[in-house]
Amino acid sequence: MKRVGAHVSASGGVENAPINAKNIGADAFALFVKNQRQWSAKPLGNDNIAKFKENLKTANIKSEHVLPHNSYLINLGHPELEKREKSLDAFMDEIERVNLLGLKLLNFHPGSHLKQISEEECLNNIAESINYALLNSSNIKLVIENTAGQGSNLGYKLEHLAYLIDKCVDKDRIGVCIDTCHFFAGGYDIRDKSAYKKTMAEFDKIVGYEYLSGMHLNDSKNELGVRKDRHESLGKGTIGLEAFECIMQDENIDEIPLILETIDDSIWDEEIKLLRNFIKGN
Repeated sequence: MKRVGAHVSASGGVENAPINAKNIGADAFALFVKNQRQWSAKPLGNDNIAKFKENLKTANIKSEHVLPHNSYLINLGHPELEKREKSLDAFMDEIERVNLLGLKLLNFHPGSHLKQISEEECLNNIAESINYALLNSSNIKLVIENTAGQGSNLGYKLEHLAYLIDKCVDKDRIGVCIDTCHFFAGGYDIRDKSAYKKTMAEFDKIVGYEYLSGMHLNDSKNELGVRKDRHESLGKGTIGLEAFECIMQDENIDEIPLILETIDDSIWDEEIKLLRNFIKGN
């Protein structure tokens, strides 16, 4: 079964996110478990945690269909050890918050070399950071998000994702999230059935569907391969609706959170209905 939602607001407390998801007809959602643009935040209170779990039940959304997104500040591949350790400390804090909320996944951007070190050295820094996090935590699957390749960000090639998985000490607790806008920006065409089939066959060969743990469903403002991260509402960008029809009919994609990060949150409920209408038999 396809689980569809959006990255909803947790303003006023994380406990509000499940209700915000319910209000748009979602059966999956993403959220930030702390302010994504600050290094530190006060700990989650017992009341916040209890209400979050209660509201998750009220919304009838399972914990495995929630895809928390970590802070934008974190760079697990930072060329400077001190700054990389600061990122890793923040990452561990987010893992703990996700654990306290009873969730299963944490979505993160791999990291950037900042044009100071090679791609390989940066990837090795990221892999080392991931392994530290896995060895010093439990329960949570770490989900690497592909990037658009903007600036010095790594993760825009499938080979980057495969490299990190290969280096990982616990293959059961690593996964990937494919953002369709980032995918397209990185040069992977999914605009029609033929292109989608070819690209996802490549994904399966290099990474593997078994590691696909979530998706961000976004159209793109930019053309194929421009390596810029600019989201658009479904069907209003350069990817087009057929790609999302392919995703919703892909038998290899099931029971993972499919999350809208499109630019107009006022139509998320309509976009969720649109996606569900693409499922065969609906």
